[in-house]
Formats: sequence, structure tokens, C-alpha cells
Amino acid sequence: MVAERIVRGVLVAGAAFFLLIGAWALIDPASFYAQVATFPPYNRHFLHDVGAFNLGIGAALALGLAGWPGRRVALWAAAFAAVLHAGSHFADRNLGGHASDPLVLSLIAAALVAAAILAPTTDRTTEVTRDATASPSPRLPGDRSARTTQPD
Repeated sequence: MVAERIVRGVLVAGAAFFLLIGAWALIDPASFYAQVATFPPYNRHFLHDVGAFNLGIGAALALGLAGWPGRRVALWAAAFAAVLHAGSHFADRNLGGHASDPLVLSLIAAALVAAAILAPTTDRTTEVTRDATASPSPRLPGDRSARTTQPD
């Protein structure tokens, strides 16, 4: 199926792009600034944030490529980005921000990690029951399926 090959190709390319860019910005923000993000003034902490969030996007695309269900992709990608973001606040706490930022962001990251661990490995479905006179259920753009269950 041509459409599936295109989708998989975009997922692979997108995941690679966001993971590489994110890792670069997080690990070597000065080099990333000099080569890519030449928008003065240089701010190491903001580039660490750029890295954390790009890695989260890359993780979402990689997990989607692996066939994970939507809620697990969302939770694990957000947890990954949140843990890295909290880490950047610990590492950069001498650069500014609020003294409470590392703790607050760590608590948010911990909540996301806990929810990701607790999330079911498959999306829950809800049975759709209608009588013969009911109007058809609305479909999302691009949904060509004729299933009687809807993902959560």
C-alpha cells in the first residue's frame, strides 16, 4: 500500500530529524546555536529546552512508528520531554528562573512517568450501539473504516 509506505517514511524521517536536532541542542547548545539557531542572544537554557522538547517530538514519532497506541505514545513522549526539561532546569539552575522550577518540573515529570507506566498497552474501545433510526457516527477526516468501535 503506497499510503502506508509514505506514512512510514515520514515517521522515520521525522523521528530521525527531531531526535538528532534535539540531542544536538541538548548536548552541545553552543554548537547548535552557532550552526543552526543564530538568533541572538545566545541562551544555553533555552537551547536545552529546545533539545528536550524536540526529543519528545522525536520520541512520539518513533513510538508511533513502532505501532504503540495513541495514549501511550502521548504519555511516554510527554514523560520523556518532561524528564529532560526538569533535568535542564537542574543543570541550568544557576542561570536564572525560579528556585522552585526544578522541583515543580520534576513532580510533573514524575506524574507523567507514573501515568505512562499505568496506561494500558492497548487503547480502550467503546462499543457504539445505535438503533436503526440513529444517524451515523461522525468520522474524522481520513477515516475510511467501517468499524463499530471507536478508539478512546
